[in-house]
Amino acid sequence: MVNRIGLRKCGPYTEMDNLTPTKLALISRRARQDSNLRFTSLAHLLNAEFLRECYRSLGKEKAVGIDGKSWQEYGEHLDENLEDLVERLKAKRYKPLPARRVYIPKNDRETRPLGIPAIEDKIVQKGIARILEAIYEADFMDFSYGFRPDRSCHQALKSVNDAIMSKPVGYVIEADIKGFFDNVSHDWMMKFLEVRISDSSLLLLIGRFLKAGYVESGKLIRSEQGTPQGGNLSPMLANIFLHYVLDLWFARRVKPCVNGQSYIVRYADDFICMVQYQQTARAIERMLRERFAQFGLNLHPVKTRAMSFGRYERQNANRQGRKPNTFDFLGFTHYCGLSRKGTFLLGRKTCGKSFRKACKQMNSWLGQVRSVMSTGQIWGQYTSKLRGHYNYYGVSGNSRMISRYGYVCIRLLKKWLNRRSQRASFTWRQFNEYLSHYPLPRPRIVHNFYKPSSSSEVG
Repeated sequence: MVNRIGLRKCGPYTEMDNLTPTKLALISRRARQDSNLRFTSLAHLLNAEFLRECYRSLGKEKAVGIDGKSWQEYGEHLDENLEDLVERLKAKRYKPLPARRVYIPKNDRETRPLGIPAIEDKIVQKGIARILEAIYEADFMDFSYGFRPDRSCHQALKSVNDAIMSKPVGYVIEADIKGFFDNVSHDWMMKFLEVRISDSSLLLLIGRFLKAGYVESGKLIRSEQGTPQGGNLSPMLANIFLHYVLDLWFARRVKPCVNGQSYIVRYADDFICMVQYQQTARAIERMLRERFAQFGLNLHPVKTRAMSFGRYERQNANRQGRKPNTFDFLGFTHYCGLSRKGTFLLGRKTCGKSFRKACKQMNSWLGQVRSVMSTGQIWGQYTSKLRGHYNYYGVSGNSRMISRYGYVCIRLLKKWLNRRSQRASFTWRQFNEYLSHYPLPRPRIVHNFYKPSSSSEVG
């Protein structure tokens, strides 16, 4: 018999002092205590005070949806807008607007679609995501790192490092889910949500978001599948979907049944499997393809592959007359390197696609702002961009690539500053003198993967 819990005291969407954060904490505690618990009353938590908090947490300068309304414009009459929003939620008259679809560069040749919701939809999505987080953080596995509180991509990278360096890993399965966010099954998504949620009002609301569709080139396209990237709700739904399709299945069905050791690290829809034996690697690759096909998803036929990798990979490659294998994960190419003492060391460097994309974006930005910003303004934003790159890519073993990025960006900066007029603004001597007065951030290692950390765990 499945347990149930109800938190509603005075009917749906009751307006009180904002007790929602306290209730969310209670939900989290109950979810941890009983993994079979189903929550019957959740939608009423979307009250005006809670939605006000969600509104304030949104980015103020984010792009607008098809409603054309900015964060500032919605806030001019915030009380009235939220009161009207809650009334429509109570009466189940609230229907999300289609997202405005845009495309951003994925790499040198491909683009990635994004859906930009209307401001009101962003607020409600944020609220739903917080409710779902309170429930599912108790369920998510330790080897899942994407879009979760107090977890990051660098922790995921550290877990990969720890597994390959300290566990008997001889093979890696590099996986790529083909068009994941555009192909998530709505039917399966709702079934997975119903494992923990029986509140028909909240499920109806989530279903409406899934079906809202998007507008592209003035044309409305309804969604029969997928959770468009760009909204606040999409990452949480993706984690829930993959929790049931991949994480639980791997931990309970795959890992106990295969020969040797096996580990997995997942960040959103990117994941890496690390195993001990070749036979196990091939079996898991086949099982992964079959598993995802059951839920209407496909692993990329070329980008998904099982390969030998680990402390003996360099010797095996030399003996077989080939180059040692490498794999990409979260913007880094991982390779089998050597320490100063000549022992095996997992190396990583900014992958070629990510490096070229970062340089291209910096070049494009400098070209756009050189004539519309003062040197001081350019310097401030340029410094922030450099620091952001170093903060992400400044990981153990990547000194050369972040230094190379800094070198390229310095040359780009001088080039574009000198193109602000027909007469060159800086010689190299003058430019270096300017740098001595206004120094730029230096490349540095921010994330040390070679020291022990209790926060890194692998499945």
